[in-house]
Parts: sequence; C-alpha cells; structure tokens
Amino acid sequence: MQRREFLKTSAATASVLATGQAPNVIGAQNKAGTKRPIIGKGEFRYECIHDWGQLPKHLAWQTTHGVCIDEAGFIYIKHLGAGNKALDTIVVFDPKGKYVRSFGKEYHKGGHGIDIRKENGTEFLYLCDIFNRQVVKTDLKGEVVWKRSFPQEAKVYKNIKQYRPTNVAFAPDGGFYVGDGYGSHYIHQYDKDANWVRTWGGAGTQPGKMRTPHGLWLDDRPGRKPSLVVADRANARLQYFTLDGKHIGFVNDVLFPAHFDIRDDVLLVPDLHARVSLFDRNNKPIVHLGDDADWIKEVKKLKIRNDPKRWPAGKFVHPHDACFDKDGNIFVVEWVATGRVTLLKKVS
Repeated sequence: MQRREFLKTSAATASVLATGQAPNVIGAQNKAGTKRPIIGKGEFRYECIHDWGQLPKHLAWQTTHGVCIDEAGFIYIKHLGAGNKALDTIVVFDPKGKYVRSFGKEYHKGGHGIDIRKENGTEFLYLCDIFNRQVVKTDLKGEVVWKRSFPQEAKVYKNIKQYRPTNVAFAPDGGFYVGDGYGSHYIHQYDKDANWVRTWGGAGTQPGKMRTPHGLWLDDRPGRKPSLVVADRANARLQYFTLDGKHIGFVNDVLFPAHFDIRDDVLLVPDLHARVSLFDRNNKPIVHLGDDADWIKEVKKLKIRNDPKRWPAGKFVHPHDACFDKDGNIFVVEWVATGRVTLLKKVS
C-alpha cells in the first residue's frame, strides 16, 4: 500500500464537498479581509491557504522539504534543520493545523524525504537524511526500526560521501526503492526485509541514466501496468522504469520535477520551478497550478526564496513535495529559506 493510498477511506477530516463548509484550519482566515486566490481550472480548482499550520514558539521552519499524511489524517512535515541550533526536523499537525508533536533532532541539517506506509496493520515512516547519508525506518513517533547507509553490494561507491539519498518509493511486494538524488544518481531496490536487490542508473542524459533522481513513486493508477516513475530533475523530465529497473520512457512536460503523489487516476508533481502539476492517467497535463512564465523566470534566479515579502498570493516559489489528503485537497511544502506550507483547498 502506498503511503497516502489509505487516506481515501480515512474519516479523520470532514469532506468539504459533502458538507459545503470550509474546514476549520489554522491559516484559513485572510488577515487582510480579502478573498484568497483561486487557482486551477474545471474540476481542479483550489483556494490557496499559505502559511498553513501553527508552529509552537520553540520551533521555526528551516527549509521545508517533505510532507505526508497518516491514516488518521495527521500531517507530517519535514524540514532541513539548517543553522547551528538543532531543532526537531519532523513536525506533526492535526487536520485543523494544530501542532501535535515533533521529533527528529538527530536528522538536523539532513531533513529531506518523508513517506509513510502501512505494513501488517502498523504505519511506518521512511526518512531520507541527506546530512548523515542514510535511510531510516521509524514508527510514527520516531522510534527507529532500522537504518541503512549506501549499499556496498552494489559496488558503485568508493565511500559514503558519494551517497545522499533524497526520497523513497514503495514496491507492491513490500519492498522499496531509494533515489540517490544528491549523490551518484542511482536507484537502489530493496526487498521487504530491507535487503539490497539491485541498482541501476548513474549520471547521464541517455535513457536509463539520470541527473538528480530526486523523487520516485509506484505508478499503479487504474488502467496502467505498475511501474516506477522517477523525477529526473536536472534532466527536466520524468523517467519510467519497470519494477526491475528497465527503462520504459519519458514524460517531458515538466520543468524541474521534485516528487509525486497519486489520487485515483491523477499524478501530482511538485515542480521546483514555481508550479504544481496534475497529469491524467495517460500522463497528459490536466493543469499546471501557479504557472506563470514571467514569475518562473524570476524564481529561477534563486534570490526570491529568501524574501517572503516578494511572494505573491496564489503563486509558488519552489515546491519541493506535495500530497493529497482524502478529500482531494493538496498540501505543498517549499524549498524556501523560511519554509512554507500551503494548503490547496479543493473548491471544484
């Protein structure tokens, strides 16, 4: 089961469409008294609620990197933890945006990917730590089940400095895949017991090669043969593989793709170049949320990420991860210095 698949049946949050009422979320009220922007088109229109969730005084976002949601509807947000003071890198909120708990000081300066899967009735987090160069499996409160460094069996690394894992995808047989996005550009496959199975990829532009395989996901949408989709970010493409690592093809209507989620037959792609994209089951774009050529050109200069005063409402800066909740709302976290969490509340 994929990390967010079970949200479709979770009763943790009331359906906006069923009740006709907006959810009671922190950050939902516009302090200026004006209407919040609506983005998207057709059946995929969303109200932008920026700066969602309320952090306690002892925490501050330091570059938000990852987001996932558990079966009860609690939202887990992972940030880098930059700076000299070690902060908890994983913060948990209830569906209304209220702080619940936090943990993960040990991943300070390394807080990156976070995904969740239910295994034999119990949910677990899979964490990618780019500072300590490891993948860690924990329970929902951060208790460690196991840690994995680079796979020596693959014989593609001379030392750990060549390995910086960014995200994990889940295989249908209980195994998983690791993207070495900031290291040597490989994909590593493991079985359900976290034993190494195979490695493929490496740096390059030709089919099967990658440049920053930053995110990856099991694409098992209805009508499609299950396969692995990789956000081949620096090559500005999505790359598809069979479950045993054979190249299938590309999707090129992306700018700088970061990661994925799936709801029904829709593929969600947060794109680091200022937009969030939705694709249909044939990988044709439904809508690029926030798409604006002039704004994207400005964002690519990488200076705006440090200046929140220059972020227009209804626009993104650097979406780094995103996920659906059970009602089809979308949570977006961005690679900006102060961190930013946006709730896209579905309105149609």
